[in-house]
Amino acid sequence: MHRIKNYSVYTAKAKLNKPIADATHTLTEISFLVVRIQTEEGVVGESYLLSFQYSPNAIAGALKDAGEMIIGEQVHDTVRVFEKLNHANEYFGHEGINRWAQAAFNIAMWDAWCKILGQPVWKVLGTIRTEVPIYGSGGWISYSVEELIGEVSDYKSRGFKAVKIKVGKPDWREDLERLKLVREAVGNDIEIMMDANQGMTIPTAIALANAARSLNIRWFEEPINHTDFQGYQLLRNQTGISLAMGEREYSTLPLRELLSRNAIDIWQPDILRLGGVEAWRDSAALAASFNIPVLPHYYKDYDIPLLCTIPNGVGAESFDWIDPLIDHPLQIVNGMARPHDRAGWGFSFKDEFLNEI
Repeated sequence: MHRIKNYSVYTAKAKLNKPIADATHTLTEISFLVVRIQTEEGVVGESYLLSFQYSPNAIAGALKDAGEMIIGEQVHDTVRVFEKLNHANEYFGHEGINRWAQAAFNIAMWDAWCKILGQPVWKVLGTIRTEVPIYGSGGWISYSVEELIGEVSDYKSRGFKAVKIKVGKPDWREDLERLKLVREAVGNDIEIMMDANQGMTIPTAIALANAARSLNIRWFEEPINHTDFQGYQLLRNQTGISLAMGEREYSTLPLRELLSRNAIDIWQPDILRLGGVEAWRDSAALAASFNIPVLPHYYKDYDIPLLCTIPNGVGAESFDWIDPLIDHPLQIVNGMARPHDRAGWGFSFKDEFLNEI
């Protein structure tokens, strides 16, 4: 029957030499929570979420609350378990840490079920492609010019065809100068994107978008608060720049609002915030109905397999943070990533980096 017998929750940390910052947050640690479930037959499913230094006790508690509720469930009943947790979570709300916990167990269940089937997740779901473009992300606002140029130059030397850097300095003109230096460093054959992490006002975002037009910026990510749908519409109409959004969203309601206003060009779902595999794919289908491409937020080791299963998947984001901590890091060659051919998601965290909580 492949019922879930037990679960465990662990913490893990990536190396961070000094704090890094975007326009709205300073990160003092790169940390993760790792979930493992085990079936009665001994099959293990795993998932992880990116937590940084924020609310470690709250998210750990949410994971344990959800874990108690999934014991005894059949591992392939991902949709039924999602709805069960949805019902339980309604009292305190569907957005926030409970949705992250919901997603973590959904992803672990998919890992276990596909291991039982002996197939990768992407083959079980059905495929349209077997490789996906991937861009190098970072360009933190806290970087010196030397650190910024060093990072984007490294991405170029590794074969990446696109890089994304942070913007949102107190004076947008400094952002513009940094963008110019990046363009000089990587040349005209590398795409450049910019991400303000909601840290700009509409006037400053318009000014930067217009001033950076000659630099051929591919898209502008989260320039303003993610709930300001009318502001996104205004920004797009005023500047013509492509707008990317989605990583903060816990449902498809914001996507519907943006689509109705013709105020989005790229949908960036976050699989942990949305609630897992089915929710991620539902959002991609909604985007596809408006011919909007999907380019997800952060979780490349889940996103690459899933992008291989949808017609409007156009790329993924790359950070190297978990690569030293897992047994089979994703292979990236000439700016393209291929999904693992091992069963499940195809990778696991190494035990020596895990601390059970």
